[in-house]
Amino acid sequence: MRYALLLAVIPLLTAADWLQFRGSDNNPVAADVKLPTQFGAEENVAWKAALPGDGVSGPIVVGDRVIVTASSGAVQQDRLHVLAFDAQTGKQLWHRQVWATGRPFHHPESANAAPTPASDGERIFAFYSSNDLVCLDLEGNLLWYRGLGHDYPKAGNDVGMSSSPVVAGDTVVVQVECQGDSFAAGLDVATGENRWKIARPKGANWVSPAVLKRPGEKPSVLLQSASGVTAVEPTSGKELWRFDAKCGGIPSLMALGDRVYVPATGLTVLDTSASPSTPSLAWESNKLVLANASPVVHGGKVYALNRVGVLACGDEKTGDVEWQVRLKGTFWATPVIAGEHLYAVNKDGQCFVVKLGGEKGEIVHTAEMGEPFYGTPAIAHNGLYLRSEKNLWKIAAP
Repeated sequence: MRYALLLAVIPLLTAADWLQFRGSDNNPVAADVKLPTQFGAEENVAWKAALPGDGVSGPIVVGDRVIVTASSGAVQQDRLHVLAFDAQTGKQLWHRQVWATGRPFHHPESANAAPTPASDGERIFAFYSSNDLVCLDLEGNLLWYRGLGHDYPKAGNDVGMSSSPVVAGDTVVVQVECQGDSFAAGLDVATGENRWKIARPKGANWVSPAVLKRPGEKPSVLLQSASGVTAVEPTSGKELWRFDAKCGGIPSLMALGDRVYVPATGLTVLDTSASPSTPSLAWESNKLVLANASPVVHGGKVYALNRVGVLACGDEKTGDVEWQVRLKGTFWATPVIAGEHLYAVNKDGQCFVVKLGGEKGEIVHTAEMGEPFYGTPAIAHNGLYLRSEKNLWKIAAP
C-alpha cells in the first residue's frame, strides 16, 4: 500500500519525457509522436501560459510537468524564476524565485535565463547566464543552490552565457567557457558539491555538453571548445580522449550510438565503435553547415540549418547532401522532429513544418505565432511546447 501511494504522488518517467536541452538524449526527436501540421496563434493551441520574465531557454518535460525558467529585474535580470505547469491543462503548479549571485549581464537579444534546465527525473537543475545553479525537487522545494558566479568570480562572458547543463548518472555537468577563468565541473546531483572541476580553454563559447552513450559501455561527457572535442569520465572528470578540430562556438555537438556529430568544417562525424579511447573520422562535409542551431539525426539522415535559413538533409553514413529547402528568417532554436515532420521556429515568430521521408523536403505549413522564439521546443504528451519571450505554449490537436 505504501509503495502504491508513492507511485500515486510521484510522476512516472516515460519515454515521452524531454529531460534537457534537445531532449533526453540530446537529439530532439520524438519518432512516435504525432503533432498537428496545421496550427497558429489561434489554431490548435491547447493552452498558453504567461511567464513572469524574459528567457531564451527551452522548456523540459518531466512526467506530467512542464518546467521552464525566466529572469526579471527592474535594472538587471537578477531575479531568477523556475516554474512548473501541468502538461495537460497548462495550470501553473508552482513558481520559485531566487536572487542571482553572479553577473546577470547578457546580450540584448538574450536573457539571464538562457540555458535550458535539465532533470534526472527526480530533481530539476536550473542554470542561468549568471552561473547560478538551482536544484529543486519536482514539487518545487529547494534542495541545494550553487552560486558558481560567486565561487568563481572571474568566470564570465562579455555578452552572457548560455550553455545548458546535462545529467550523466549521478552527476550534473556544467560547461562555463569564457574569456576569464574557463572551467567545466561535475556536481553531485544530491548535494551540489563538486565531484570535479577542470580548466577549459579561454574564449567565448556558448555550446552545451552532451552525453555519449555507447552500447555496452559506461557513458562519457563530451565537451566542445573552439579547438576540438574532449571526452571525460562523468564522476571524475578524467580525460578519456581528445579530437582536435576548429569547432563552432554556438551550435552544440550531439552523440547518437557510436557516432559524434561535431559542428566543425561544416559538420564532422566521429566514429567511436572501434576504440573508446581513439575516435576515428567517419566523414566531414562543408555542405552541411550549421549556424546557431545544432545538428539533428533521424531515420538515417542528418539535418543542418545554416545562417540564411537553408535546411540541408544529408546521408547519415556518408554525409552526402540529398536535398535542401529554404526556410525564412534567423534561427537560434534547434529544429525538432515528431514522426515524419520537422518543426523549426525562428526569431520572427514563424514555425515551419517540413515533411520528411521523400526525395526532398517539403514545407507543408508556416505557422504565424506573433512572438519571437529563441529556445528549442520540447515534445511530449502529443504536444509541441514552445517558449517565446513572454509565454509558454502547447500546440496539440483537439
